[in-house]
Amino acid sequence: MPRIRPGRTRSKNTNRRPPLLLSTMAPEDFNVRPGEVRSIVCPDCLTWRRIMGDTVLKIREHCISAKVAEGEKHIQCDGTDQVVEIDIDVRRWQARQDRLLRDAMPQENRRAAQQFYKPLPAPATPVSRITTEVTLDSVRQSYLAHRKGCTLCAGSQHCTDGGVLARRYVLALQVEPTRRLARDLIEEEERRTAKKLAAQWPAGRRQQWAKHGGEAVERANNRCSERTPGSVSEFRGPQLPLRPQNVAAHERRQAELGEQYALKKSAPGA
Repeated sequence: MPRIRPGRTRSKNTNRRPPLLLSTMAPEDFNVRPGEVRSIVCPDCLTWRRIMGDTVLKIREHCISAKVAEGEKHIQCDGTDQVVEIDIDVRRWQARQDRLLRDAMPQENRRAAQQFYKPLPAPATPVSRITTEVTLDSVRQSYLAHRKGCTLCAGSQHCTDGGVLARRYVLALQVEPTRRLARDLIEEEERRTAKKLAAQWPAGRRQQWAKHGGEAVERANNRCSERTPGSVSEFRGPQLPLRPQNVAAHERRQAELGEQYALKKSAPGA
């Protein structure tokens, strides 16, 4: 990689103007980033020119016309050898320019400082490692399903998962008698408990009757008498009437409603 030689001024002459202060220019009209070539927009010809020098900074010599190579006359710009003074905080200016560049960038081109990647889904757990309620039927079905779909399990030969399922099936066969005996004992205990509760039920009913029943309940029960035909219970309410109580008033109201309906119906046609 070729070494970039720092720019140096060929002459100590200046254009005898006051130094150009960067604080008086627009922030986007110059570039003084560390590690980059310093440049500035010439205030006379409004073109980007290089800033030369180490201690005394000056705008590089340039001409007004950009077509000198095509034969036009070389006319030196008045901004040549203009002294430039950096009177700003470079770090603050750089931070502000970076923020402006980031805001001006299209949204689809922006990238966060820290990239977040979506985690890949974990691989499915093999059947031989799934921990569920182990029963003889479930273990047998899992083993047979694996044997049916596995090409390595043939005869007495098993693959890794097939061997695990086979050992689990054998273990379930060995513990099935003990499990069945325990299940029978639990069912027998439940039957005994139910029979004991059934035997205690009449006594419990007698205790409830003694607590909440007695002579008061018997008197209330004896007061119940048959109702006469036509009487209505207060719990059911009266029967709905089939005819209005005042027939003449009802017919008069129906006639008034008929006249109002006829007027409303004839109004749109008129």
